[in-house]
Amino acid sequence: MNRLLLLLTALASAADARPPDALLGPLADLAAPRSGTPRHQSSTDPHGGNVDFRSVAPGQSLTLFAHDGAGVVHRFWMTFFPREPKLHRQLVLRMYWDGEDSPSVEVPVGDFFGVGFGEYRDYASLPLAETSGGYDCYWPMPFHRSARWTLTNVSDVPALVWFNVDYTADVRLGRQVRHFHAQWRRENPTTPSVGYTILDAAGHGHFVGAALFMRNRQPEAPTFYGPFGFLEGDEMIFVDGEEKPSIVGTGTEDYFGAGFYFERGTFAAPYHGAVIKDDALARVSAYRWHVEDAMPFTRSIRVTIEHGPANDYDGDYSSVAFFYQDEPHAPFPPFPTDPARLLP
Repeated sequence: MNRLLLLLTALASAADARPPDALLGPLADLAAPRSGTPRHQSSTDPHGGNVDFRSVAPGQSLTLFAHDGAGVVHRFWMTFFPREPKLHRQLVLRMYWDGEDSPSVEVPVGDFFGVGFGEYRDYASLPLAETSGGYDCYWPMPFHRSARWTLTNVSDVPALVWFNVDYTADVRLGRQVRHFHAQWRRENPTTPSVGYTILDAAGHGHFVGAALFMRNRQPEAPTFYGPFGFLEGDEMIFVDGEEKPSIVGTGTEDYFGAGFYFERGTFAAPYHGAVIKDDALARVSAYRWHVEDAMPFTRSIRVTIEHGPANDYDGDYSSVAFFYQDEPHAPFPPFPTDPARLLP
């Protein structure tokens, strides 16, 4: 009888925690109770002045965020100076969860925020944005025991960095809650007859999106489809060791929610967009977030995309894949040790 009473009490408490029907809607969850302690770490002047930045000399690493105990990061904002292409690609962001030795995030900072080629472009999507000089991230990032983020300057240019990290501490997370990951890759040039790999992960998790940066290295070469013919490539996604992909698309711009080689130019929507379409250099920076259609995997996932209808375009492709998974994660591709290999 006591066990039944406890069960009924727990069910009643869970029901009370849900918003009533009158509060249903996109923002209804804001009225539900919150647990934990709000916390904030930033580059604010520790002396109370207005020197609210940190200097990062060439070759130096800066700790952006560190916390012992469980928590969830809800918002990450930063900016830096000078905002030139070199620093967008040669400031490297790394995130470590629960004391791991291998980072779960290892990405050039400009690419992490969804825009390629070392450029800054104003746009806004649901989890990432660049707006009026700021860089914003709203991917939820839970951790069970600890978190540590670093920013390393591998350029030859001194940088000034401003940042804010908003998170909740003192939370109870179930063991099933997965860690946030972001994997950077580049092929310059792409491999003939072989699709470009956006993500190759092993374990138990779900793929939640990608930012892809594509350039035709030979835009003047005569081809039937023209300089943007690399967009004829289809995404091909292999789940849990499939020999043939179970997910095959109809074209690159189709995957990114557009059509006819992004015929109306750049745009930004909550889950998909093209932030750069450069006719002169035949290059595109696009994003697709699988927020409503996250792709689960129980053993592995391999996300690829063709560069041209038969992987026949000579391209410079780079990307960031975003996903959640249990630890430990499989080793990432070796990150370039030569900073020049990061440059657009």
